[in-house]
Amino acid sequence: MNPWQLNPFQIVLLLIIAGLLAGGILALLKGWLRRRDAILWLLFWTAGAVAVVRPDVTSVIADFLGIGRGADLVLYCAIPILSFGIWMLYIRLRRVRREITLLVRQMAILEGELAARGDGGSPSQAPSPREQSAP
Repeated sequence: MNPWQLNPFQIVLLLIIAGLLAGGILALLKGWLRRRDAILWLLFWTAGAVAVVRPDVTSVIADFLGIGRGADLVLYCAIPILSFGIWMLYIRLRRVRREITLLVRQMAILEGELAARGDGGSPSQAPSPREQSAP
Protein backbone atom coordinates (compact mmCIF):
# COMPACT_ATOMS: atom_id res chain seq x y z
CA MET A 1 0.00 0.00 0.00
CA ASN A 2 1.24 3.47 -0.88
CA PRO A 3 2.11 5.34 2.37
CA TRP A 4 0.42 8.47 1.02
CA GLN A 5 -2.84 6.70 0.11
CA LEU A 6 -5.38 7.66 2.76
CA ASN A 7 -8.34 5.60 3.92
CA PRO A 8 -11.73 7.29 4.59
CA PHE A 9 -11.10 7.44 8.36
CA GLN A 10 -7.82 9.31 7.83
CA ILE A 11 -9.52 11.74 5.45
CA VAL A 12 -12.24 12.51 8.01
CA LEU A 13 -9.65 13.04 10.75
CA LEU A 14 -7.60 15.31 8.50
CA LEU A 15 -10.67 17.39 7.70
CA ILE A 16 -11.39 17.76 11.42
CA ILE A 17 -7.77 18.70 12.11
CA ALA A 18 -7.82 21.19 9.21
CA GLY A 19 -10.88 22.81 10.80
CA LEU A 20 -9.14 22.96 14.17
CA LEU A 21 -6.02 24.48 12.56
CA ALA A 22 -8.16 27.08 10.78
CA GLY A 23 -9.96 27.82 14.05
CA GLY A 24 -6.64 28.27 15.83
CA ILE A 25 -5.38 30.66 13.18
CA LEU A 26 -8.65 32.60 13.26
CA ALA A 27 -8.53 32.81 17.07
CA LEU A 28 -4.97 34.13 16.87
CA LEU A 29 -5.87 36.74 14.25
CA LYS A 30 -8.94 37.90 16.20
CA GLY A 31 -6.97 38.13 19.43
CA TRP A 32 -8.91 35.39 21.21
CA LEU A 33 -5.69 33.43 21.83
CA ARG A 34 -2.31 34.62 22.95
CA ARG A 35 0.44 33.99 20.44
CA ARG A 36 2.15 31.39 22.66
CA ASP A 37 -1.08 29.46 23.18
CA ALA A 38 -1.94 29.59 19.48
CA ILE A 39 1.51 28.28 18.52
CA LEU A 40 1.20 25.41 21.00
CA TRP A 41 -2.24 24.47 19.65
CA LEU A 42 -1.08 24.71 16.03
CA LEU A 43 1.93 22.50 16.80
CA PHE A 44 -0.31 20.02 18.60
CA TRP A 45 -2.76 19.77 15.68
CA THR A 46 0.08 19.59 13.17
CA ALA A 47 1.60 16.68 15.10
CA GLY A 48 -1.84 15.06 15.08
CA ALA A 49 -2.06 15.46 11.32
CA VAL A 50 1.39 13.88 10.89
CA ALA A 51 0.33 10.96 13.09
CA VAL A 52 -2.84 10.48 11.03
CA VAL A 53 -1.07 10.62 7.66
CA ARG A 54 1.98 8.63 8.74
CA PRO A 55 1.08 6.38 11.71
CA ASP A 56 4.43 4.64 11.31
CA VAL A 57 6.09 7.78 12.74
CA THR A 58 4.46 7.15 16.11
CA SER A 59 5.66 3.54 15.98
CA VAL A 60 9.24 4.64 15.33
CA ILE A 61 9.11 7.10 18.25
CA ALA A 62 7.47 4.45 20.47
CA ASP A 63 10.21 1.95 19.57
CA PHE A 64 12.87 4.52 20.43
CA LEU A 65 11.23 5.12 23.83
CA GLY A 66 10.83 1.39 24.50
CA ILE A 67 7.05 1.37 24.12
CA GLY A 68 5.53 -1.47 22.13
CA ARG A 69 3.20 0.32 19.71
CA GLY A 70 2.62 3.83 18.41
CA ALA A 71 -1.01 3.69 19.55
CA ASP A 72 0.19 3.00 23.11
CA LEU A 73 2.50 6.02 22.90
CA VAL A 74 -0.40 8.23 21.83
CA LEU A 75 -2.53 6.92 24.71
CA TYR A 76 0.27 7.34 27.27
CA CYS A 77 0.77 10.93 26.14
CA ALA A 78 -2.95 11.71 25.97
CA ILE A 79 -3.77 10.71 29.55
CA PRO A 80 -1.53 13.25 31.34
CA ILE A 81 -2.27 15.96 28.77
CA LEU A 82 -6.04 15.54 29.18
CA SER A 83 -5.69 15.32 32.97
CA PHE A 84 -3.72 18.57 32.99
CA GLY A 85 -6.33 20.24 30.77
CA ILE A 86 -9.19 19.16 33.01
CA TRP A 87 -7.29 20.38 36.07
CA MET A 88 -6.67 23.78 34.44
CA LEU A 89 -10.36 24.08 33.56
CA TYR A 90 -11.28 23.24 37.15
CA ILE A 91 -8.92 25.94 38.48
CA ARG A 92 -10.34 28.50 36.04
CA LEU A 93 -13.92 27.55 36.97
CA ARG A 94 -13.16 28.03 40.66
CA ARG A 95 -11.64 31.46 39.96
CA VAL A 96 -14.66 32.54 37.89
CA ARG A 97 -17.03 31.36 40.63
CA ARG A 98 -15.05 33.35 43.21
CA GLU A 99 -15.17 36.47 41.02
CA ILE A 100 -18.93 36.08 40.52
CA THR A 101 -19.41 35.69 44.28
CA LEU A 102 -17.45 38.87 44.93
CA LEU A 103 -19.44 40.78 42.29
CA VAL A 104 -22.78 39.59 43.65
CA ARG A 105 -21.68 40.47 47.17
CA GLN A 106 -20.70 43.97 46.05
CA MET A 107 -24.03 44.41 44.25
CA ALA A 108 -25.93 43.29 47.35
CA ILE A 109 -24.03 45.79 49.51
CA LEU A 110 -24.78 48.61 47.06
CA GLU A 111 -28.44 47.61 46.90
CA GLY A 112 -28.59 47.54 50.69
CA GLU A 113 -27.03 51.00 50.93
CA LEU A 114 -29.58 52.36 48.45
CA ALA A 115 -32.45 50.81 50.38
CA ALA A 116 -31.08 52.22 53.65
CA ARG A 117 -30.99 55.72 52.17
CA GLY A 118 -34.60 55.33 51.14
CA ASP A 119 -33.92 56.30 47.53
CA GLY A 120 -36.01 53.44 46.31
CA GLY A 121 -33.67 53.23 43.32
CA SER A 122 -32.83 50.02 41.62
CA PRO A 123 -29.29 48.61 41.57
CA SER A 124 -29.01 49.64 37.92
CA GLN A 125 -29.28 53.27 39.08
CA ALA A 126 -26.48 52.82 41.60
CA PRO A 127 -23.36 54.81 40.81
CA SER A 128 -20.49 52.79 39.42
CA PRO A 129 -17.32 52.49 41.52
CA ARG A 130 -15.69 55.02 39.16
CA GLU A 131 -18.47 57.54 39.74
CA GLN A 132 -18.22 57.01 43.50
CA SER A 133 -14.50 57.74 43.57
CA ALA A 134 -14.70 60.78 41.29
CA PRO A 135 -14.06 64.11 43.11
